[in-house]
Amino acid sequence: MDFARARANMVANQLRPNRIRDPRVLEAMGEVPRELFLPKHLRAVAYHDEDIDLGNGRRLIEPLALAKMLEAAAVRPEDAVLVIGCDTGYSAAVLSRLAGTVFLLVEEEAAAESIEKLMMELGCENVLLQPGKPREGLPQLAPFDLVLIAGGVAEVPRGLLEQLADGGRLVTVLVEGTAGKVAVFERFGGAIGKITPFDAWVPPLPAFLPEPGFTF
Repeated sequence: MDFARARANMVANQLRPNRIRDPRVLEAMGEVPRELFLPKHLRAVAYHDEDIDLGNGRRLIEPLALAKMLEAAAVRPEDAVLVIGCDTGYSAAVLSRLAGTVFLLVEEEAAAESIEKLMMELGCENVLLQPGKPREGLPQLAPFDLVLIAGGVAEVPRGLLEQLADGGRLVTVLVEGTAGKVAVFERFGGAIGKITPFDAWVPPLPAFLPEPGFTF
């Protein structure tokens, strides 16, 4: 399979027609080999416009959903970024082309070694893997200019918003049932603003599912 052609088609046919206009985002997603972040038996579907189920609750979210989040995030070359919910490392690899430093929170230690090896092979030297819990973030390394939650959430924990620098943004997809919107939270001093510039839906991240309530 010609993966380079598939990447070019993804940019031309999935991203550009759907209001993805930031040339840096288009270039980064056209460069990073998405197929390498998948097991060999799934690489043929790497550039399909759908989420890819990796088993055990893990997914690689569809290219357009990630592009919408990055477009809305307005990533700057000097930004320090925290990536949460990216099981494969793909979102972090794309962001490595856009930001200054990318901290990738890895919940499962077993996955860290293979992700780190792939980052080195791709020259993503500004991606630093850090162990942690998704809902907790990395308060010891805060503040961040950008926090990307690469998946769907019902709500954003206040503790993650508090890890933003002044003027920092948190970007994710807020989901409710089968509907969802890309949401950008921006911190201004002690206040948090929110806009929802794109419709999008991606599977909810297990770590961000609402805790079940008591029943009587």
